Amino acid sequence: MERVSKLVSTLASKGAPVVAGGAVLAGGGYLAGNAMYTVDAGHMAIKYNRMSGVGSTNYREGIHFVMPWFERPIVFDVRTRPHTMASLIGSKDLQMVNISLRALAKPDPAKLAEIYRYLGLEYDEKVLPSIMNETLKSTVAQYNASELIKQRELVSRQIRQRLVQ
Repeated sequence: MERVSKLVSTLASKGAPVVAGGAVLAGGGYLAGNAMYTVDAGHMAIKYNRMSGVGSTNYREGIHFVMPWFERPIVFDVRTRPHTMASLIGSKDLQMVNISLRALAKPDPAKLAEIYRYLGLEYDEKVLPSIMNETLKSTVAQYNASELIKQRELVSRQIRQRLVQ
């Protein structure tokens, strides 16, 4: 019994440094684990800083460092992705034409910070449907229904040119 009480008193006198050392190790492990992030292939990242906001530097594939809690990475998929839209549009002779458009789109890597500030990560869902629909309507309205079938290549080329602009 005397040995147990001696052990308890020894731990009580030396316990504070052990607890402090354990806390320092745990804190260091937390910082080390959260101070790095990975940007996968086909992606790019920008950093959001709690003090200064969205940064303008782009980070390519690989491992990068952040200051935990002060910064967080915002990762964008910069690969080309397809977007399909079907629409019922009136032609020049007022016939309703059902048209489907498939567009390939990707963000401009130089403008990721601006895209995130104004549109967010779902930029393609906010912008592309309206642009695609307006382009289809303005192009199809110039042709009769029969001309749309006969001049399919020309209509397709005009839609492509207007979308690229």
